Amino acid sequence: MIGIDIGGANTKVVDDSGVHIHYCPLWEDAPLSDILLQYKDGQQDSAAVVMSGELADCFENKLQGISFIVDAVREVFPEAQFYGTDAAFHRGAVPQLAAANWLASADLVREYYPTAVLVDVGSTTTDIIPLGRFSELCGLTDLQRLQKGYLIYTGMLRTHIATQITCVNIHGIDTPVSAEYFATSADAHLVLRHITPEEYSCDTPDKKEKTKKASLRRLARVVCADLVEIGEEGAMDVARQFWDRQRGMIGDQVRRVVRETGATGPVIAGIGAPLFAQECGGILLFDKLGAVADALPAFAIREIARCDRCSPGSRPRA
Repeated sequence: MIGIDIGGANTKVVDDSGVHIHYCPLWEDAPLSDILLQYKDGQQDSAAVVMSGELADCFENKLQGISFIVDAVREVFPEAQFYGTDAAFHRGAVPQLAAANWLASADLVREYYPTAVLVDVGSTTTDIIPLGRFSELCGLTDLQRLQKGYLIYTGMLRTHIATQITCVNIHGIDTPVSAEYFATSADAHLVLRHITPEEYSCDTPDKKEKTKKASLRRLARVVCADLVEIGEEGAMDVARQFWDRQRGMIGDQVRRVVRETGATGPVIAGIGAPLFAQECGGILLFDKLGAVADALPAFAIREIARCDRCSPGSRPRA
């Protein structure tokens, strides 16, 4: 049994050998079936799947995206089962499969920390999930989670800088930013040494190097400048002010959800976990689960499906 989490940009697989993360942008016709084929062998021919990639803008609507993903997976794993926002497994393409990966994480982690708030800081988004209210979480769409503050569209790698800040202070002057796609959160976190070049696993906006110098050039363009004009320190100011905004957004929302739900505190997972554990406090899920905490939905759905297989009928199926 393998666990698969198919996002719009990344496909994550957890199997007996560990965690495997593939940059797989669905909007660029990435070969999803070919990526999955390498995980099929005589010993490992079943899969449990969650997704969020149905929202990619190459699809006309979510159901079309769901159908594409289901067909691509079943081409490799004909007996694959797909977990939905109703906390049930499905065999075919149904609306409940849309963006259910966060619920799979909650379904597993609540067994360990039933009164905590799970904070999963990924490459693109941050999930803030009050585990003590699981029954109320079932059925929530991403639209509803945005409205409740349980989903924040900011992450460690793919966040467009100009969506988080509208003005930065450069050499003592308040400076509006350009809304062009010049730099991402990965550039800010790389120059601030929050991530390594190897962890910059998505495409760069300009398709160029993943180095500190290249990231500083991209950050300078956010204020319509280059490094000759504002210097490396000016570009670093863009990164620092982006980070101040991002950590404030996430930290404030985590504290609000903990307070309003009466939770005991946060449990933090995802690639941003070490950084945000310093900001929000709480427990690092890595300390309990190891490296799979960075691919939590894929690990969670594998464990849930394996439990169901050992105890048939323990979970509703459709």
